[in-house]
Amino acid sequence: MTSLSTLQNTHRPAQKIQRVGRGFGSKRGKTCGRGSKGDKARSGYKRKYGREGGQLPLYRKLPCRGFTNGRFKSKVFTLNLHQIERVFEDGEQVSLETLYERGIITLKYTGGFKVLAQGEISKKVEIFANAISEEAQRKLSEKGIPFTILAV
Repeated sequence: MTSLSTLQNTHRPAQKIQRVGRGFGSKRGKTCGRGSKGDKARSGYKRKYGREGGQLPLYRKLPCRGFTNGRFKSKVFTLNLHQIERVFEDGEQVSLETLYERGIITLKYTGGFKVLAQGEISKKVEIFANAISEEAQRKLSEKGIPFTILAV
């Protein structure tokens, strides 16, 4: 049984604060660990990061151009099963071209389009996609809906 006499303090003990300006014997007397003279020894001093006195700062010496993979990334349009169910009718083909024709896709997607598994599908459509998630493939196979995975 727990009682007040068996309780223990589980918190870390407070660290001893080094008091400055309390005489020579405290190791932090006189200049209080700030050295002598100069801005850094004064109260209210703030270090301005990136400033290097009169010297040209490092951030100005470094080149401002670099490499990003963004230019070479291929965009992929994603489409869920419930969206296919809503937009297409029985016997129709679902492909990048038909999506452009219907106005579902307006931008250029270099990576093609991918079918995702959210929702259910009951219509017998033929799907030509660049990628299909595993769960979506499983759902399509169970319903007997034909699909083809195209190379990008």
